[in-house]
Amino acid sequence: MQIEIGLDPVIFEIGGLEFRWYSLAILVAIWIAVLFTQREFKRKGLDETNYGNIAIVAIASGIFGARMFHILDRGGYYLDNPGQILNFQSGGLAIYGAVVGGFLGVVLATRIWRVPFLSTIDAIAPGLVLAQGIGRFGCIVNGDAWGAQTDSPFAFIYTNPDSFIPNRLLNVPTHPYPIYDMLMNFTIFGVLMWVRTKPLPNGALFALFITLYASGRFFISNVREERVWFWGLQEAQVISIVGVLLGGLALAWLLTRRGSGTPNEPQMRMEPAT
Repeated sequence: MQIEIGLDPVIFEIGGLEFRWYSLAILVAIWIAVLFTQREFKRKGLDETNYGNIAIVAIASGIFGARMFHILDRGGYYLDNPGQILNFQSGGLAIYGAVVGGFLGVVLATRIWRVPFLSTIDAIAPGLVLAQGIGRFGCIVNGDAWGAQTDSPFAFIYTNPDSFIPNRLLNVPTHPYPIYDMLMNFTIFGVLMWVRTKPLPNGALFALFITLYASGRFFISNVREERVWFWGLQEAQVISIVGVLLGGLALAWLLTRRGSGTPNEPQMRMEPAT
């Protein structure tokens, strides 16, 4: 089944400002992640007094990290076109950068507002991976996460020249990479939703998310056209290996360390001092 994608990536334009399907998907993904994570805060008994502040810092740092990873990856282009650095509306957000930036933002926010860090990242993990899957809907139309040319009967064929897929791949069957990525994220979401009710040490759920996501991303990157760094490995695959090592080691340490602490169960809500 070959799916032809000719939809205009731009929904509407006002005064030179474009609103794209990509932008809509990202906004919906962030909204769902915020609501879902707030529900997890309640379920785990975390203090919600400063939840809004933590969410703002996490979102802002995640977007900043996603953009910085993208800019560093395409440094030559942005050196020649510095005016495009802040052009978010046309895409250009790297998921690994969003995870790293958001993680650092949560580290800072939990220290400022004195919320347990490990419990917080566990509360964030399911909503984060769910949002990643939803965000890929925008990539389907935008054409900014294309797969390599394929003879497979299941393929995308981009026909709109305003999509971000290279001109040489217009009207050419390509691997439907965004679909693979969405399926991977939704599968991980299901696993996390099941595991989160188990007696795990705090922090283990997030470590599991990193390990599963990095492992899956390593394999599905084989159907993409990305820059090869070394040993025949693409950039995303190298980062995935680092993610698997860090996530796996963190998960093993949390599960085996002596006196691993409180299981991943609802905690007593801390009331603000009066």
